Amino acid sequence: MTLTAENTAIVLDSTADFPDAQERYPNFRVVPLYVLFGSESFKDYVEMTPDRFYERLQAAPELPTTSQPTPGDFLAVFEELAPRYERILVLTISSTLSGTFGSAQTAAGLLGGEQVRVIDSRTVSASLALLALGVQHRLERGTSEEELDAFIEHYQREHHLLFTVNTLEYLAKGGRIGRAAAFAGNLLNVKPILAIRDGEVIPLKKVRGNHKAFAEFREQFVSTTTDSPNLKVGIAHAAAPERERALRELVEHERPRAQIEIATTLGAVVGTHAGPGTVGFFWFLDA
Repeated sequence: MTLTAENTAIVLDSTADFPDAQERYPNFRVVPLYVLFGSESFKDYVEMTPDRFYERLQAAPELPTTSQPTPGDFLAVFEELAPRYERILVLTISSTLSGTFGSAQTAAGLLGGEQVRVIDSRTVSASLALLALGVQHRLERGTSEEELDAFIEHYQREHHLLFTVNTLEYLAKGGRIGRAAAFAGNLLNVKPILAIRDGEVIPLKKVRGNHKAFAEFREQFVSTTTDSPNLKVGIAHAAAPERERALRELVEHERPRAQIEIATTLGAVVGTHAGPGTVGFFWFLDA
């Protein structure tokens, strides 16, 4: 069977930070996670926009928490798509960061049959969106399960993900800090450069100040890439649009032929764990 954008749907969860996915691609759907302020629960991007979230976060007496979608949330989307698409591909946040993958698998079992395939992306945020866009580009020209498997394995092995946070407080309280715990005990103006590998936040380097953090981003980006239209880039920020602009300028200056496929604001769920001021930089060379 040849898979195309007409016969194959792509389902993401909201941690892809790609809220306009369905507007851009009719075969996309996004299942929201939840952010909780005390006893109040909101669907990521649907009932809680990023702007509203960061405004409320500033005034919150306690940090919010997050929750994965229920199997029923996924099942409702699967049931809507099933009559219209022969194949439904689900790309979720890394299973080591969230139970979302498990919820999607349970829902696929409830739907029955083999129409739905759930894939653990092993990544998050704009990196997950870049993976989905790579799948979509192949669907648009016609592809096979085998080609998609090879692409996903290539992406998981070769993509780059760097981010820096204003404070490790949010990662620590959310239990997502991993080996980056060694960077805890914030020194004045120290910016940790972090990555995610196999779903775990890992430390790469500590630098002092945003200027040196961006210098490190530039060094990593330039040393691992060549200028090519096949170089795909994603940028994400948490209430820090000036940092997003700086990264865009970095890409345009150093790799002018690269394609910035997504530039986005971290939604409430990812923002809960990363905190305001976070900026993420994602890239890979598409084959």
